[in-house]
Amino acid sequence: MPELTTDKVREFLGHLQGRTVTLTQLRGEFNIVRGAKSWDGIRNIMYQLAAGKERIIKPSGVKDGSYKVIKRAERVNVFGIKRERKLPVEFFFPRDFDTGMELPFADSVVLRQGDLILIAGFSNYGKTTLALNMVAENIDKNPVLMGNEFTDEAEQPRQRFLNRMDAMSEIQWTDDDGNDRFELLPVHEDFEDNIVKNKINLIDWIDLEEEPWTIKDVEKRLKLAVGDGIVVAVVQKNETSETGYGGNPSKFYTDLELLVDKHTSTESRITVGKVKESKGYISGRSWAYGIKGQGTQIYNVREVAKCHECHGFKYVKGKGACPSCLAVGWLDK
Repeated sequence: MPELTTDKVREFLGHLQGRTVTLTQLRGEFNIVRGAKSWDGIRNIMYQLAAGKERIIKPSGVKDGSYKVIKRAERVNVFGIKRERKLPVEFFFPRDFDTGMELPFADSVVLRQGDLILIAGFSNYGKTTLALNMVAENIDKNPVLMGNEFTDEAEQPRQRFLNRMDAMSEIQWTDDDGNDRFELLPVHEDFEDNIVKNKINLIDWIDLEEEPWTIKDVEKRLKLAVGDGIVVAVVQKNETSETGYGGNPSKFYTDLELLVDKHTSTESRITVGKVKESKGYISGRSWAYGIKGQGTQIYNVREVAKCHECHGFKYVKGKGACPSCLAVGWLDK
């Protein structure tokens, strides 16, 4: 066969911008057989295309014979082009079941198209309660649900999920024809591949215990996939941590961070962490609340602050259990 040229390879790679190619794939594409001059020549051509002025590829960095074909960005004009000015996204937060009032920080949060809400919570203190109430409050927008809390390994709704929905009898989960007003997807990983663009997508929960450091990349892919929609992602957190699993990188692509902790043995506490855009001071503020109704109803919501005597440590040197907060670490404001 004719000797392979740099121009032929360059032309072929021009159609693969943004994708990864390997030497094995290229040899197959150009019908290069072992022993042919081009067998080793293709490696030299790829080196030239990666090192030259044009630099249209870059090595993967792990010496496995794979290359990323660079996708060149095109200029975006900011002024001089007529475009639609998009208003903040309408999104409703859970309510206090007894008062009917939205969680107090709701009016201060500004959410935009493509934003990500991260619920990072201590196990068994109401992450799913918050998530399911977000679904209920936004049921008119036909949200999308996926994750371990909703479906089992047989791709069927979990019984606990069905029980909670039955307990929330005030919510109209179906339309007049009996069809779901939400979309349930049996997805437990690679959530970005199943995101429904321009919708509210709620994932409860993302399991990253073995690779928590990947949370930043997962969040980035979710945001790129959702378009003008909203992603609500639930992850675990340790009791004393101020971030979800993955540490500080979990905040990088988060637009609103909600941290759920144990307040007392019977109550939870929600703290607003990172806020990308707000109308007032809410980052760092906390609210305690109880949960009733088979884990579906939030009630007795009130703002709390760390105890002025023990500073949240619950105990005071020489006194034992803090007498001011009774070893809760927090006081109602």
